[in-house]
Amino acid sequence: MRTRLLTAAAAVALLAGCSGGTNAGAGDGTTLTIASVDQGSIEKVVDAFKAANPGVTVNLTTSGADQYQQQIRTQLSSGTAPDVMTVWPGNGNPGATYVIAEPGYLLDLSDQPWAGQLPESFQKVARYEGKTYNAVFGLNGIGAVYNDQALAQSGLTAPGTWTELLTFCRDAAGKGTPAFALGIQDNWVTQIALYALTATTVYGADRDFDTKLAAGRTSFAGSPWTTAMAKYQEMNTAGCFQRDPLGTSYEASQTLAATGKTLGIIQGNWIIGLLKQKNPAGTFTMKALPATDNPAEFVMPAAAGAGYGINAKAKNRDLALKFVTFVMSPAGMKIFNEAQGSLPTLPGAGTAVDPGLAELTTYVADNRTVPFMDQLWPNAKVQQTMLSGLQEVFSGQATADEVLKDMDTDYKAGS
Repeated sequence: MRTRLLTAAAAVALLAGCSGGTNAGAGDGTTLTIASVDQGSIEKVVDAFKAANPGVTVNLTTSGADQYQQQIRTQLSSGTAPDVMTVWPGNGNPGATYVIAEPGYLLDLSDQPWAGQLPESFQKVARYEGKTYNAVFGLNGIGAVYNDQALAQSGLTAPGTWTELLTFCRDAAGKGTPAFALGIQDNWVTQIALYALTATTVYGADRDFDTKLAAGRTSFAGSPWTTAMAKYQEMNTAGCFQRDPLGTSYEASQTLAATGKTLGIIQGNWIIGLLKQKNPAGTFTMKALPATDNPAEFVMPAAAGAGYGINAKAKNRDLALKFVTFVMSPAGMKIFNEAQGSLPTLPGAGTAVDPGLAELTTYVADNRTVPFMDQLWPNAKVQQTMLSGLQEVFSGQATADEVLKDMDTDYKAGS
C-alpha cells in the first residue's frame, strides 16, 4: 500500500478548525452562524437574507473544500459546528449527506415545503433513509471553460474532438499560453478533469456502469476508468496544463484563467462567477471536454451541487430554518444560481442562465449527462483515495493502476 500524503500543515489546519468553531457564543435568537464553501456567491444570498430580516446578524465563514471537509465532522462531534453548513449530495466525501446524516448530525428537513418538490434524481442524493437533510438549490456541470477573449487573441479554436484537444494543447503551449489552468495543490481539484473524461469514456457507452460496479460485475481497475486515467495523463504530457499544477492552488488557477495566462480551465460551472469577479469585462464559455473523436458520444457530468443542511443541535434552529427556506425560495434560489452560475433545482426560480452555460443546458435537456461519479459510492474513503492518489500520480509517486486498485479495495469495503 502506498504512503498517503499527509502534511504537517494539514494537521495544523485540522487542529485549528477543531479548537473553536463558528457556533461559539451563538444562541441568542438573532445571530445565525453559517459555514460554506460557496465563496463568491453565498455572500450575496446572506446580504439579501439580512435585508429581508432586519436585526439579524449572520456570522459567515467560508473556506476551500479540503479545509472545510477536514473541519466539519470534528466541529459537529465537539458541539462547535455552525447552525447552517454546506452539505454535499450523496455519499462521496466527509461532508456529504449520507456521511453526516447517519450519526444524527443533521436536522430532518422532510417537512419543509420544498423537500417534496425536488426532482426524484435530487431527492435520491438529498435524503438518507427516506428523510431529507439537504437543501439542494443548484444543478452543476463540469466541462472546459474558455476565456473567450484569450481564446480569440490566441487565434485558436475550442477543440471538438479528442485529437483536436491534444493539438489545441500543443499549439497553445507553443504560443506560451497553456490551454488550461490546473490547481491541484487543493486535492479536490484533481477529480474535476478526470470526471469530465470519465463521463464519456465510461458512461457514454454504459449508463449502467454504477449498477454493475455495485453488483461486483465490474471494477475501477477493470473498466474504461483506466482509459480516462490514461487520457488525463496524456493531456498533461501534451502540455494541456500550466507548469507545476501541484504547486498551483485553486485560487491561483482562477487567476490564470481569468486574466488570460491560460486559455481556460476545466472546472464546474461555478467557476464562471469567480472568473468574472477577477475579470469583470471577460466572458467565459463552458463546453464538453472532448474524450473521443466522436462528439455524438460526449457526455457531461451534471448533478445536484452542494446544498445546505442544518445542525441537529443548532443554537438558533428557527433562524436556520428561515435561512434555508430563503435559499430554496424563488428569490433566494435566483440570487444563488445567478451568482454561482448554476441551474435551479426547482421550477419558478426565474434564474437568468449565464450565456456561457448554453451547451451545458442543452446537454441537461437532451439527457446527455451523468451524476458526479462519487455521489453514489458506498463510502467517502473511495473519493479520498482517488484524490490523494491523483496527486501522487502527478508527482510520480504512484501509477494510475495502483490508484484504481486502491479505489476498488475501498469500494468493496462498503459503507
